[in-house]
Amino acid sequence: MSGHSKWANIKRHKAKMDAVRSNIISKALREIMLAARHGGGNPEANLRLKVAIARAREANVAMDSINRAIKRGTGELEAGNLEEVTYEGYGPGGTAVLVEAATDNRNRTTSDLRYIFSKHGGKLGEVGSVAWMFQQRGYISLEKTGLSEDEALSLAVDAGALDFKVEKECFEVYTEPADLVKVKESLERAGAKVTTAEVTMVPQTTVFLSGEDAQRMLKLVDALEEHDDVSRVYANFDIPEEEMEKGVLEGA
Repeated sequence: MSGHSKWANIKRHKAKMDAVRSNIISKALREIMLAARHGGGNPEANLRLKVAIARAREANVAMDSINRAIKRGTGELEAGNLEEVTYEGYGPGGTAVLVEAATDNRNRTTSDLRYIFSKHGGKLGEVGSVAWMFQQRGYISLEKTGLSEDEALSLAVDAGALDFKVEKECFEVYTEPADLVKVKESLERAGAKVTTAEVTMVPQTTVFLSGEDAQRMLKLVDALEEHDDVSRVYANFDIPEEEMEKGVLEGA
């Protein structure tokens, strides 16, 4: 699995989706608005919107707020002039980093992200510099309680998954992006408890980091994720779990 996927799982386990961060609701609503803008306001016909709504509900965002965000996306309510931008860069040890952002001022966001990369031992790259190292996939994590490895694998195969992996805290299922909701619903009907379901970018190769480089990398990811304009961060690091645990505790 990708290092960043494991990092996200540890943070969720430690901080309950990091819901105390003040910007999590605004980011969830912005993603709903953008999803509705690009694919329409019907979540049954718009996979990105359906996933965005589910994530917002996990963060306890009110349905009234979700519906207003959808209407802003479809033009029924006035919305700001947000532009979606993907940034590419390098972290400590030559790791590849993809950053998805939504901004009303590209120059400001670019300047901010360039500073964050530089501060944490990385650098902002050119368009196309690292995107080729990642592949878009649906990602589902399953709770292990009450489910054996063989049972989980069988359910994943029957549901049409592309890949299945076993991690310490969960079972991981990977799908074609368009099949994410179908596979998720099939797993849930079979009795599996889904803890995460999202479209993500999976690195095709990873870079092993430890010690100072590992901690600088984790601080870089945290700093990028905390920026108000940043929606998602993906990276191809492979860091030992004890190092990740240390990063979570030091950042608490």
